[in-house]
Amino acid sequence: MTDCITRWTRDTAQDLYILPLMDLLFRAHTVHRENFDPNKVQTSKLLSIKTGGCAEDCAYCSQSARNGSQLPASKLIEVERTLAQARKARDAGATRFCMGAAWREPKARDMDALVAMVQGVRDLGMETCMTLGMLDDTQVVQLRDAGLDYYNHNIDTSERYYPEVIGTRTFADRIDTLERVRAAGMKVCSGGILGMGEHTGDRIDMLVSLANLSEPPESVPINMLMPQADTPLADAEPIDPIEFVRVIAVARIMMPQSYVRLSAGRSDMSDEMQAMCFFAGANSIFVGDTLLTADNPEEDTDARLFAKLGMQPETLPVQDRVEAAE
Repeated sequence: MTDCITRWTRDTAQDLYILPLMDLLFRAHTVHRENFDPNKVQTSKLLSIKTGGCAEDCAYCSQSARNGSQLPASKLIEVERTLAQARKARDAGATRFCMGAAWREPKARDMDALVAMVQGVRDLGMETCMTLGMLDDTQVVQLRDAGLDYYNHNIDTSERYYPEVIGTRTFADRIDTLERVRAAGMKVCSGGILGMGEHTGDRIDMLVSLANLSEPPESVPINMLMPQADTPLADAEPIDPIEFVRVIAVARIMMPQSYVRLSAGRSDMSDEMQAMCFFAGANSIFVGDTLLTADNPEEDTDARLFAKLGMQPETLPVQDRVEAAE
């Protein structure tokens, strides 16, 4: 079995990336079978709990107040509204509920509501995940004590290319937040976005940075850029589908015990491309027709694809559901 704490170098990761595609896919699928059921896919639901008006300048994001987007800013939604959406997601088969807020970091006044959301979702027997930007030490402890399972904080791209995409925080800021979350005992969800004009080497370096964290992220979302109007990347050239599959395969080999998630961009992927990604080691998706502000395949579309491929959504073991609800 591949060692999940291997320290990766750029050269060793690049050697993987440039393998003949069939060799790369065979190796990635072998690693995947060693660690997961290849016919099961973990399903998560993502809800925007605070939309628009973000102070960050991420070049890909329509929620940035700096990008000229006409997306109106909203306040943090009510706890009961969040829990109603979580209940609906659970009843539709999702096992993890992810909550995302468009801001640089949460304010102290928001924490009571965020804690209540985490506790309420756990009471429904679901895994919990939040993405709230940067966190200080007090906020990390509050979320951990509330029972937050995963904290999402994507590094987006390589350290070299990062300043081309984001200017309001640094790559090191992202890593610091991830390590703060890890030190508090929560699981980490972190990945990146492909198709922002980065080079192949940037994609490799991004994976090396993730795999070489103090522990690899338990979840690794790989997004395909969905260009948004009125953002600096609105006219970005799409990534080649085979290159995207290569990234999935290399991520699986480098982080063998992590869930590798097909995130944003699935609505623009063919069934064949998604099938190749699943074979290469992707084993997690978001369900529902919206991801924050971007489109996502409708649930019946996913059901038809799973049926064609002979795949099924993963379910939480009964004992895990009981413990999550306690």
